[in-house]
Amino acid sequence: MNNIYSNIKKLNSKIQLKVIHILNNDGLIALPTETVYGLAGNAYSHRAVNKIFKIKNRPKINPIIVHYFTLKDASKDVFFSKEFLRLHRYFCPGPITFILKKKKYSNLNKLTTAGLDSVAVRFPKHKVLRKILKKINFPLAMPSANKSGKVSPTCAKHVYNQFGKKIIIVDGGNSTVGIESTVVDLTSGMSILRPGIISSSQIQKVVGKKITYKKNRKIRSPGNLKNHYSPGIPIKLNVKKAEKNSAFITFGKKFKNNKDVYNLSEKSNLEDAAKNLYKTLIKIKKKKYKKISVMKIPNIGVGIAINDRLKRAAK
Repeated sequence: MNNIYSNIKKLNSKIQLKVIHILNNDGLIALPTETVYGLAGNAYSHRAVNKIFKIKNRPKINPIIVHYFTLKDASKDVFFSKEFLRLHRYFCPGPITFILKKKKYSNLNKLTTAGLDSVAVRFPKHKVLRKILKKINFPLAMPSANKSGKVSPTCAKHVYNQFGKKIIIVDGGNSTVGIESTVVDLTSGMSILRPGIISSSQIQKVVGKKITYKKNRKIRSPGNLKNHYSPGIPIKLNVKKAEKNSAFITFGKKFKNNKDVYNLSEKSNLEDAAKNLYKTLIKIKKKKYKKISVMKIPNIGVGIAINDRLKRAAK
């Protein structure tokens, strides 16, 4: 019997060499991160980045997060501020992305930054991805490994369900965070463009300044399209009880998982809820429900990020 997942590979020395060879030759690889799985290519290569936009059907106005191994690597492309260095020291490597001013002579391809004078910069924590970044001499342009606007993958099989055997998928296990990184704009003042597992209060404690949530009129950050993270079926938010023929997404000990009820966290843990969000949406879609009802999720801490994803998915 054929293994349908024959392009899903665990990282070993042989696979690592193959992955590096593909990346060095402007190819694409699906790689794990602590947030979600990403579709990686050379951020300096027009050919590689163009492939990312093409395979994802991604709008060219939507910039891509650039993943670096060290501060020294990133210093070739962006300017550092005092706030950035403080936040980097405290949260990196980890699930936070910084919008920083791009250097004039940066080699980053214009497609990567959507032609902007800023760059979305991240220093990922996942050990598999860091092993790859350490062995190459360029940063990785790496959006989520899904079709544009769809639910982000949190395991290797989710990526396979989107792209089949078009690319090699490196299996790094389930994503430990489960939603995309917090995005902080440091180009003028300080604001959050996309909420994530790292909250505004955590950031404020580090920098000693108030930080606000900012709606992006001009897209400067990934994850800011109005219609995003969609499972492809209608979603109704802030529902008090399950609707007929609907999957019901719940939160808290009042609701137990059963045939139509999918509890993000019976322990009322918002971090667990974030971790379970995308895999729950994918599971519901696979079971061919026609619609999804979602109870009200507390809009505090990580709940702000969960509600942000749900609102965009419901558009």
